Amino acid sequence: MSIQDIIEGKKQWRVHVARVKALPPDYQIVYKEMQKYLFKVGPVSLSDGPLLPGIVDFFEEGVAAGEGVLELIGTDVAAFCDDLIKDSPTYADAYQEAVSGEPGAARE
Repeated sequence: MSIQDIIEGKKQWRVHVARVKALPPDYQIVYKEMQKYLFKVGPVSLSDGPLLPGIVDFFEEGVAAGEGVLELIGTDVAAFCDDLIKDSPTYADAYQEAVSGEPGAARE
C-alpha cells in the first residue's frame, strides 16, 4: 500500500463520515450502533468493502422516502447486521479456522 493509497483512503473515509453526519439524528445513532457492531463481528473486508457505504446509500433512500430508520431495518439492529454479513467470512470465522485447523469449520 503506497502513501497515495493511504491518502485516498482517508479522503474517501472523510466523505463517508460527512454523508453520515448529514443524516437525521435517529439515522446517525442507528448507523453508529451498526458500525460498532460490524467492527466487532463483521466481515474481514469491512474496512475496504462496499458494506458501510451501502448502508449509508440505503439510509439516504429511506430519508428521501420519509421513512423512519426503524421502519427500514426493524428494531433488532444486530439481527439486521447479521443478515447483511451472513455469507461473508468474518474475523471470528478466521479465528475458528485457525484454532481448529479446518477451513470452513466456523460455518458448520
